[in-house]
Amino acid sequence: MQVDSPAAAVEQLKNASGEIDESLYSRQLYVLGHEAMKRMGSSDVLVAGLRGLGVEIAKNIALAGVKSLTLYDPRPAALADLSSQFFLHPDDVGKPRAKVTVPRVSELNPYTPVREFAGNDLTSDLSQLEQFKVVVLTDTPLKDQIVIADYCHEKKIFIVIADTFGLFGSIFTDFGDEFIVVDPNGENVTSGIVADIDSDGLVSALDETRHGLEDGDWVTFSEVKGMKGLNGCEARQIEVKGPYTFSIGDVSGLGQYTGGGQYHQVKKPKTLKFQPLSQQLKNPEFLVSDFAKFDRPQQLHVGIQALHAFADKNDGAFPRSHNDADASEVFKLAQEIAGQGEDKVEFDDKLIKELSYQARGDLSPMAAFFGGMAAQEVLKSVSGKFHPIVQWLYFDSLESLPALTTRSEEQCKPISSRYDGQIAVFGKDYQEKLGNVKEFLVGAGAIGCEMLKNWAMMGLGAGPKGKIWVTDNDSIEKSNLNRQFLFRANDVGRLKSDCAAKAVQAMNPDLEGHIITLQDKVGPDTEHIFNETFWEGLDAVTNALDNVEARTYVDRRCVFFRKPLLDSGTLGTKGNTQVVIPFITESYSSSQDPPERSFPMCTLRSFPNKIEHTIAWAREMFDTLFVKGPEIVNLYLTTPNYLGATLKQSGNEKQTLETLRDYLVTEKPLTYDDCIIWARQQFEKNYNNAIQQLLYNFPKDSTTGSGQPFWSGPKRAPDALKFDPSNPTHFSFVEAAANLHAFNYGINPKGVTKEHYLEVLNDMIIPDFRPDPSVKIQANDSDPDPNATGAAALDDNDILNKLAQSLPNPKSLAGFKLEPIEFEKDDDTNYHIDFITAASNLRAANYKIEQADRHKTKFIAGKIIPAIATTTALVTGLVNLELYKILDGKTDIEQYKNGFINLALPFFGFSEPIASPKGKYVGHGGSEVAIDKLWDRFELEDVILEEFIGHFESKGLNIQMVSSGVSLLYASFYPPAKLKDRMGLS
Repeated sequence: MQVDSPAAAVEQLKNASGEIDESLYSRQLYVLGHEAMKRMGSSDVLVAGLRGLGVEIAKNIALAGVKSLTLYDPRPAALADLSSQFFLHPDDVGKPRAKVTVPRVSELNPYTPVREFAGNDLTSDLSQLEQFKVVVLTDTPLKDQIVIADYCHEKKIFIVIADTFGLFGSIFTDFGDEFIVVDPNGENVTSGIVADIDSDGLVSALDETRHGLEDGDWVTFSEVKGMKGLNGCEARQIEVKGPYTFSIGDVSGLGQYTGGGQYHQVKKPKTLKFQPLSQQLKNPEFLVSDFAKFDRPQQLHVGIQALHAFADKNDGAFPRSHNDADASEVFKLAQEIAGQGEDKVEFDDKLIKELSYQARGDLSPMAAFFGGMAAQEVLKSVSGKFHPIVQWLYFDSLESLPALTTRSEEQCKPISSRYDGQIAVFGKDYQEKLGNVKEFLVGAGAIGCEMLKNWAMMGLGAGPKGKIWVTDNDSIEKSNLNRQFLFRANDVGRLKSDCAAKAVQAMNPDLEGHIITLQDKVGPDTEHIFNETFWEGLDAVTNALDNVEARTYVDRRCVFFRKPLLDSGTLGTKGNTQVVIPFITESYSSSQDPPERSFPMCTLRSFPNKIEHTIAWAREMFDTLFVKGPEIVNLYLTTPNYLGATLKQSGNEKQTLETLRDYLVTEKPLTYDDCIIWARQQFEKNYNNAIQQLLYNFPKDSTTGSGQPFWSGPKRAPDALKFDPSNPTHFSFVEAAANLHAFNYGINPKGVTKEHYLEVLNDMIIPDFRPDPSVKIQANDSDPDPNATGAAALDDNDILNKLAQSLPNPKSLAGFKLEPIEFEKDDDTNYHIDFITAASNLRAANYKIEQADRHKTKFIAGKIIPAIATTTALVTGLVNLELYKILDGKTDIEQYKNGFINLALPFFGFSEPIASPKGKYVGHGGSEVAIDKLWDRFELEDVILEEFIGHFESKGLNIQMVSSGVSLLYASFYPPAKLKDRMGLS
């Protein structure tokens, strides 16, 4: 989709069904969907307050693609703003925040125009706010918050208020008296096959398949036999009776269930009622963010009001950092706000004191955490997608405070540094420690960009002895721009690590000369680069990876070199963080994710019953036709004696010979017309002939050995398709298949019109198909496959010889080769996803399965990981709150937290990491020695075998065997003569 201006882009995004720029928004679309995106694309948003938190919110909203974003903050930028405001440069100090921030936020997304608020002070004329759908307030006095928020409630303008004070933060939402949540949880609806429905309305899932439903869910039915009144009925609310059964209530008058049927979950909208801020200050409703701090929200609710009361008395200034006199005044104000009698809020004076100490603190990780959350609340308000926070959420990370460095008023006072916002919380000694850290970042994608931004604001590695290594072998694609905010459109095609490093050095010039960029994967093949010297020189490692294999490798190296590791990941609105500390916690590899779900081959070949089956089948078809086939041909043409030694070892000799015959003889195209003919033949082969053969083997009225209908339960009886060139899916299949076949053979299809396709197709004669009685089809996964590899051994040698003799001699095709296709899901012009979509939907039409659009097909076939900027920002904020702890050298496992979040619900869960497994060994005399099973090891260098065995004997351990690889170096049962020869080995 091409646009002439940001305004034109916004109009296309807002109005055109299906014309959202999927190349930019692809990952976000899989989370939010087209309808939510279009609602967002028609919404105007105002963000007031442009310190770190405000600009973090603005950044995430701009990336999401709202209609327009307006920024307000006329106050001059201060040097301390550079602690978290990543769009400010040192020479912007003293200039109006909005004026210098707007052009930089504008660069993030051409589809979202960004402008400076043109009106007066927000409270001087509240009617100015009526042009916006949502108003976001940060860094705003409480008295102004109340005036603005109550007005917005009256005018049905959504309001989000967020603030951070050092390691403390809060968020408030008000979406009006009657807010409708279209999709409360964002999960895909489930469906399944019915095995039985009894007279009491108890529904059983087929073959004890877990139904995945919860109490209160709603379902509809289709294809039910007997109880036909259930088909297409109003959604029924269910009561779960077990993992495989649920009740739908009264089914009297619907007849008796006789078979078949599917249930389909239906999402019902939910209506919420919000109260205005003035009421919620007195009677707050909290969402608990950390159940280990269950009593904290009420205390912080009072404490933050006390901070605002203090500022009102002191010309808008919050308490001085670590100042006891100011803290005492805040405590007194908190006591007054807390009330009297039974309604009095009890709070910890140490907590309020710490809140006062940190009131002037401004931390990038806290801005990232609340900025991701607040931006997601804005998107919820305008889209109706996901459940909002109702109505307050408080969070703190006091565990991140340093224990090994002294904090005092002298330590925490401003020193005219860009890090003053962070020094106000941790002190200047800890800031110096941060600057001299040596950190390794593995990956510079979405999480990597956010991580580097946080580190630039924190000053991590920016000191005289500090260093950051970042490696990523990937280059920037257009789809990255929607969430990897360090990159711009002119960076597409460049290396991520280089561009990311350059961007954060512009944010913080102190980092110049302190970031080393690499373009190498971290793995066994690069251990000469990431060698022992490299690993030993690190203080900590942070993963920003998107695959388990790479994560586990980095984890193993961290365990070997005993380096702390921070790992995190996101999946749409879900995110997790994990802390790995030597000798304290288990490692990343100590636990495993469940294996990736796969489908039985018998189901994919002959008996699909859901669209995921047909997409998997189409993906395999793509590989077979356009990847594996051409690769086999090229091996035949380039491998000496391929038909002799190599082919016989493959175990599927006949199939390979038939493939070579087809690609080199019978189906080899000379012109693009031949490719069109081939594509039409593939349609006939897969969607007509194969189905006729299947129904010949298993007629629709056939029964099993027990007398039950064969076509029942998960088996859906198919129908053959008759080719219709006027059907868009039929034509799309031929067009995509022909283009891909032509690519394999280097044939240029340029200039071929639809009319020409139709002419070629009209001239074709398709012979009638007659089923082959000798063909055998596997009926169940538990049955032996009659066409398995072993069956090839039974093929007549004469047939194999004739096939081999029909092939051209490789020497006669010198210089000829095919071009296998490398699957690329993100190029909308290469016909890859077009082919898979058409192939899948045609098979779905065979089996009367609900078809999927191109977007859903691309998501499943491409195994795309859905991602949004808000979750990424929040998760990296949590990671860096843990990094503060690691770099302080904390050894108490209770101070660390693994995080689990789901912004859609919203849910926040924190748990103490699992301790590393401990053990012991018993030496001579029964003495016990404690060991850490994961982190402990015995280390010896340059010793002979006798010294090696003696070392362990000195520790009370008797060695029975010593091996290296497959070689047995020592065994206690070896004869003395052999032992004597071995003991001197080194």
